Amino acid sequence: MQQQEIEKNTYTIDESQPLAGDQRADTMTINMGPQHPSTHGVLRLLLTIEGEIVLKAIPDIGFLHTGIEKTAESKSYHQALVLTDRLDYLAPLNNNLAYSLSVERLLGIEDQINAKIKYTRVILAELQRISSHLVWLGTHALDLGAMSMFLYCFRERELILDVFELISGVRMMTSYICPGGLQAELPPAFEKTVRAFTSTFPARLQEYHDLLSNNQLWLERTKNISILSQEDALAYGASGPVLRGSGVVWDIRKAFPYSGYEEFDFDIPVGANGDVYDRYMVRMLEMDQSLKIIEQALSGLQQGAYRVGGPKIVPPPKWQITGSMESLIHHFKLFTEGYRPPKGEVCVRTESPKGELAFYLVSDGGPKPYRMHVRGASFANLQVLPRMIEGGYLADVVAGIGSIDIVLGEVDR
Repeated sequence: MQQQEIEKNTYTIDESQPLAGDQRADTMTINMGPQHPSTHGVLRLLLTIEGEIVLKAIPDIGFLHTGIEKTAESKSYHQALVLTDRLDYLAPLNNNLAYSLSVERLLGIEDQINAKIKYTRVILAELQRISSHLVWLGTHALDLGAMSMFLYCFRERELILDVFELISGVRMMTSYICPGGLQAELPPAFEKTVRAFTSTFPARLQEYHDLLSNNQLWLERTKNISILSQEDALAYGASGPVLRGSGVVWDIRKAFPYSGYEEFDFDIPVGANGDVYDRYMVRMLEMDQSLKIIEQALSGLQQGAYRVGGPKIVPPPKWQITGSMESLIHHFKLFTEGYRPPKGEVCVRTESPKGELAFYLVSDGGPKPYRMHVRGASFANLQVLPRMIEGGYLADVVAGIGSIDIVLGEVDR
């Protein structure tokens, strides 16, 4: 039994396929993960090595499979929202936004989303982008030996989570952005709290640059490491900082604007060499651009309703339920049956912190999605990992994985 198990989990080199440099002597195939902390989740890599050189790499996924897409098809559109929080669980609000935009397009209520809702969504999405990049930076630096960076990044991330807790009572899985608007009215202290963060974060971001960007040890671990050419990035369908790090100017917020992004002035940082350092620098500069967007959105934030009108899509206010039987019935039917979008299909693309996040929804006229498919950026970007690390050193594998910034909840889903 034990021998069979060993043979089952052992990868055999196909002698008919030439390895890098066509060298097969003294090779060894090893497992990296799924318990390895530097695979950033339950990712298993089958690495064929010769000495310290990686000849072949095969990512093995599926250890975290939760069936979120299929589960959503057995839930109402409102219930499925909470499942999207668990995809890229480091950027739940970006997932909420993409899903909500898809459902709103199915319902045909895109024109009813007012400026206040749009700008609030943009503020929260960009705060979430910074929060996600802070987790990436802290863990990526920790992988390469910069241990204090992890503590500094989480120090700033806590300030962002304070904002999320202020508006929803929840620090991570808020489900605050929902089809039809927002879950609740913004509290009076919202703008003050966000501005407190945006006023202090630029100096902290400069601290990160001072510690890493010109640090000789950091440069040696990131410069000319895990290079991804522009051609390979495009051919493999990479997106986000992975694609932009290879010199491709592509951002869904600019190419296909949504939620009012066309009204904001911001730049798209790009790299030149496609190595670990370029992908690092792209994300660092993105955090600065996110601050720029947040400041503009705060300045343009208007008064207005936090939800669209229409009790058949959003629940009526609680004060109406206590005094109106009709409102009580609407509330009851909405949460027991849900709303029924007309038959049709939609696909909405957004720019998450990891890259292009798209939701494909099909409605058969019922209260539940007939089909839901998620185009997760982490899943697509993980394809390029072998191209990055094959031919490089085993010690640089963790640098390559960290530079992609994968989240296994989005890979396996």
